[in-house]
Amino acid sequence: MRYNILYNKAMLFSVRIIHLARFLKNSKKEAVLANQILKSGTSIAANVAEAIGAITKADFSAKISLSFKEAKETKLWIELLLRSNCITRYQYDSITKDCEEILRILWTILRRTRNELRD
Repeated sequence: MRYNILYNKAMLFSVRIIHLARFLKNSKKEAVLANQILKSGTSIAANVAEAIGAITKADFSAKISLSFKEAKETKLWIELLLRSNCITRYQYDSITKDCEEILRILWTILRRTRNELRD
């Protein structure tokens, strides 16, 4: 059940990232960063989907780990966009809140699955 919640949150976040990348490209701001954030931000949901379909616990943990790393990278790009004045503080706060929520869920799942793998 919680994986479906994570999947839904990651999908909604991906849609937000797509809109952000489109905004950056349409406003002629940092096309390279738009591509970077598009790749990392949408791969969060892709890796969660792969984790849900994993055959082994180790495979599941590896995909959740990749998703966590992509979310961390996405958070970095969002901060860089703020620091370079490509997005407003309001935009930053809103999308960062969503990213941090996903990171917390991923970290909880990752911790639990790694503990299970050790046992």
